[in-house]
Amino acid sequence: MPWKKHSSREIYDNPWISVTEDHVSNPGGGENQYGVVHFKNVAVAIVPLDDAGNTWLVGQERYTLGQYSWELPMGGAPRDEQPIEAARRELKEETGLTASSWTELMRLHTSNSITDEQGIVYVATDLQEGAPDFDETEDIEIRKLPLGDAIAMAMRGEITDAISVAALLRLSVELKWRTSE
Repeated sequence: MPWKKHSSREIYDNPWISVTEDHVSNPGGGENQYGVVHFKNVAVAIVPLDDAGNTWLVGQERYTLGQYSWELPMGGAPRDEQPIEAARRELKEETGLTASSWTELMRLHTSNSITDEQGIVYVATDLQEGAPDFDETEDIEIRKLPLGDAIAMAMRGEITDAISVAALLRLSVELKWRTSE
């Protein structure tokens, strides 16, 4: 590891994140201050996929962006919870869906220059519909649409959430590979 941490101090802490300022030596030998955002949960996202090739997106006003955002159902898995269990919970809460079959699609880091946030994406199939159970902070619109339409939204920039875009494009590529074999 070419980076060397000399000291670290916590700048901010809440139940979801902590921010530290680290005094480091960089790979070129110089010294820097480096801010690190540590996420206390693992991000879990779900691509629900029915037998007809439809998926579900959730839309909501995102405070941090000051704008409306379409994205995959997702949430956080506390470090003491299995990510798949959090994915099951989040899918049910945000869409009302439950799934009998789960496959891990990918793992990713959302912005590794400033944060250690890890995301895990699952594909959920064999779906059963039910009623959503939103958290107090959620005012969610649910949209069922063909997977190809969701992928097109990502390609047109109508979906900008990094995990959602990466997952939809990855699934698009995987499905094309399977059909070309």
